[in-house]
Amino acid sequence: MIGEDTGTDTNHHKGDTATDSNSEMKNAKKKTSAVCCSKLKIFLVALAFAYLTKTMSGAYVNSMLTQIERRFNIPASLVGVINGSFEIGDLLVMVFVSYLGSKVNRPRVIALGCVLMGLGCFLIGLPHFLMGRYEYENTLSVSENSSTMAVCLTNQSQLSLPTEQPIEECERQTRSSMWVFVLVGNIIRGIGETPIAPLGISYVEDFAKPENSPFYIGCLQISTVLGPLLGLLIGSYCAQLYVDVGFINPDEVTLSLTDARWVGAWWLGVLICAAVNFLVAVPFCFMSKSLPKEGEENSIDLAGKGNKAFLPKENEGEAKMTLREISKDFIPYLKSLLTNRVYMLFVCVTIIQFNAWIGMITFMPKYLEQQYGISASDAIFLIGVYNLPIICAGYFFGGLMMKKFKINTYTAAHIGFWTSLLEYLLYFISFLLICKNASVAGLTISYEGIDQLSYVETNLYADCNRDCDCSTKQWDPVCGENGIAYVSACLAGCKVSNGTGKYEVLTNCSCISTPGFQYGNGSAVPGQCDRGENCSKMLLYYLILSLVCCLIYSFGAMPGYMVLLRSLKPEEKSFGVGLHSLSERTFAGIPSPIYFGAMIDSTCLKWGTKKCGGEGACRMYDTDRYRWLYLGVPGILRGVSYIPCIFILLILRKQHWNQSNENKEREAREENGAAELKDVAEVPNCTHLQPETVETVDHESVNL
Repeated sequence: MIGEDTGTDTNHHKGDTATDSNSEMKNAKKKTSAVCCSKLKIFLVALAFAYLTKTMSGAYVNSMLTQIERRFNIPASLVGVINGSFEIGDLLVMVFVSYLGSKVNRPRVIALGCVLMGLGCFLIGLPHFLMGRYEYENTLSVSENSSTMAVCLTNQSQLSLPTEQPIEECERQTRSSMWVFVLVGNIIRGIGETPIAPLGISYVEDFAKPENSPFYIGCLQISTVLGPLLGLLIGSYCAQLYVDVGFINPDEVTLSLTDARWVGAWWLGVLICAAVNFLVAVPFCFMSKSLPKEGEENSIDLAGKGNKAFLPKENEGEAKMTLREISKDFIPYLKSLLTNRVYMLFVCVTIIQFNAWIGMITFMPKYLEQQYGISASDAIFLIGVYNLPIICAGYFFGGLMMKKFKINTYTAAHIGFWTSLLEYLLYFISFLLICKNASVAGLTISYEGIDQLSYVETNLYADCNRDCDCSTKQWDPVCGENGIAYVSACLAGCKVSNGTGKYEVLTNCSCISTPGFQYGNGSAVPGQCDRGENCSKMLLYYLILSLVCCLIYSFGAMPGYMVLLRSLKPEEKSFGVGLHSLSERTFAGIPSPIYFGAMIDSTCLKWGTKKCGGEGACRMYDTDRYRWLYLGVPGILRGVSYIPCIFILLILRKQHWNQSNENKEREAREENGAAELKDVAEVPNCTHLQPETVETVDHESVNL
């Protein structure tokens, strides 16, 4: 009994021990699984913030291009070069990142990318602290000790002409070449952004469950929407702050937000982006090269001996591939893509259409400013609020439609083509939403009040101001009580200036005629004249049209992009998408802002003057010619892009018919085969009946 009890207790003890051991094993597995999943989720959260910061930085820098143009007194074509430098930086390292991505610690490379983006943003904002205070063209007194000042005197030009120092010495003192920091900073920012998307998505694809991966990547795309929206909102706020905010007395600034000389605090948002990028890099520094794949945590040694992180098998194979083995597949893949008619035509469509879109997006804030007379702050805000949310809605519903109705490639191509064509036709309405040129004497209107355009500075002179000996190089506009603006108080013939700063009033102006008087004796105030209520209405109509066009175009963008993906073989998709992106950046992202900027420069009516002499940033444009070029060139480019689109539809139509015929033939064969089987099944089975019949006959004969 004692032995039996002891044995029983021993068995119970063993059973309890085994149970405890199993429970410990399960708990350990659960803990390990929780830790692994949490690491992946931490990576996802960090990557989402990296997406947010990179898109926020890009949107902010693009929104500040007009401010950078005015601050450094450079033409729009040079601003286009600065904008395209980001794509140059991206292209410099794209191939290396694509090749080395699976062979390095991807989280730490992403961390390095975030640090480089922060460094690039810091370099962009650095010139603000090296150039000193911003000095805009000003011919009027801002001194509080002076209540009156004569502005129309002989030898006035000697007072307002730029410095007569040697140009080299003057430029060295004023540091007018500081825009190079912005150029280099943008290149570094492009280098830093390159690894984030491809390495981040590949990391998620490698270690997430296949069914979870699309959801995770979809969540990341939310950040690519919130980032630009946040960047534009910050840009709108910074654009309404004076560039030297915190360093000077705001009362000394006589400029309004709509003045062509106004420069917002462009550097402030750039430094915010730099700080955020540096912070986002920190979590990636502490992440491992690899993680257990979701659902395969049991392969980890729970005792802790085999706790090494590992790559999935397919990645191990990729990591062991040599450059020679990879190069063997490169030429065949490239040859296959170059002979893929649908793919190559789609690349042509993308290059042509992105040449139109990138140029328009780059200079859209500037277009709204010049065409409708609003401030840069308002233009940036309207673009962010009106365009981005509706574009996201279009992408979402387009993708939802593709998923719900399981649309094939041929139908998707038709949806993408016809929605794009509909938006293209609506686009031409924008040519009618015009706002009259600002009335500036000697530029858009004569001193007698007759509409006329002039690119010649000598037309700024008239009999009413010829005795004043004014300079035509300075841009310091005043608005006369007759509703006409003048390039300067001197050119308006104003004799006396009362008050200071924003409260200055110019009187006894010989070029400003007052009602009831044949000779001018009117008054003026600093700044340009209001463009009128008609411009506000046209701006509203333009925004509504932009909203509708963005919704229609973005709705068809996802089906159109699926044509590209489905035209590629599974083994060619990665290379094909990369080559498509490379072509887009090389032939559209880099050249488009440059030649768009050059076209915009060709519409300039009045150039600003640098402190050391020479042309600076443009102060006033011919808005009619600006509109025709800004809207007309994209219209022509997009019209040309529909030619290869038609060829794509014809090729896909032929493929669709061939596939339909093959399906019908296969169905017919299957139906014929099923009918033959049915006929065989209905025929009596004689082999089974024969023995029974014979047996029956025998029995009957025996009975007889």
